[in-house]
Amino acid sequence: MHSPSINFRTLDLNLLRVFDVVMVERNVTRAAARLSMTQPAVSNALRRLREATHEELFISGSNGVTPTAHAQALWPTVRTALERLQAVLAPEAFDPLTDARTFILAMADATAALFVPVFVQALQAGRARADVRVIPLTSRDPRALLDQGQADVALGFFPGVRDSLAADGADGLLRLEPLYGCEYVAVMRKGHPLAQAGALTLDAYCATEHLRVSFAGRPHGFVDEALARLGRERRVMVTVSNYFTAGAVVHQSDLITVLPRSFVPATGFADLLAQRPLPLPMPGIEVALLWHLRHEHDGAQRWLREQVRQVAAQVSAATQAVRVLSPA
Repeated sequence: MHSPSINFRTLDLNLLRVFDVVMVERNVTRAAARLSMTQPAVSNALRRLREATHEELFISGSNGVTPTAHAQALWPTVRTALERLQAVLAPEAFDPLTDARTFILAMADATAALFVPVFVQALQAGRARADVRVIPLTSRDPRALLDQGQADVALGFFPGVRDSLAADGADGLLRLEPLYGCEYVAVMRKGHPLAQAGALTLDAYCATEHLRVSFAGRPHGFVDEALARLGRERRVMVTVSNYFTAGAVVHQSDLITVLPRSFVPATGFADLLAQRPLPLPMPGIEVALLWHLRHEHDGAQRWLREQVRQVAAQVSAATQAVRVLSPA
């Protein structure tokens, strides 16, 4: 049996603004304060929206409210519509010197280690009042974070997202902009037997023990897929979720790992590590900026993206310098 449809002609669009703020706050009292409304008024608005949609939207609990699956599905569309309306009807100018703003950036540790220090220097040099929260990526697909408003932008290597967006064309809700590139290298301690043997061969690579970096703990990664295409495999003894841990482990063991070349200096153990070109074909890394279309014309978001581009140009220059100085 199908639920009755919504009569959009009689729907009070103010209810959608209340819904959006409650989704962000997950608490009716905090949402009421943010909206300059009373708590009963917010509760009444949610009741009216529930009656209009014929669906439960929130479940009350001791610490606030939890969105239902229907609310989660509805929110990205509502938020996009509200922000597009605001951009058209009441565009906000943004002055980084006077306007306080908190930006949320999602990135993995390899990207953050290179990007965040330069970004902080740029913010301090420009005396911007922006605050920044960096949240970790647990996968190479941050689209849900951006759809649900949990991050303003994502930075990293997103090959699956890139291919999906190319298929969507201009109709997609996300935008991806390449920033800079680098390549993967095999990394081991300087005293490792393979570091003393000259060029790393495929046979030697497959015969040794490995450490895999997987944000989500997957049992297979890019290297395993590339080896499988050659009819080869490796023995992965340890899987970790970030590159910092990988550097800490391999410099004290006979495991070898694969890291972005640009990240090796940021491990803190670069003087103790040896790098070798991988003995198998691997695609290069394309670090990209990803954002939601609803932020396309927002003044603060446009400023943020421009800062990211400028910082990425500096990181790219430093990355190329590392490549020149580390030909091994």
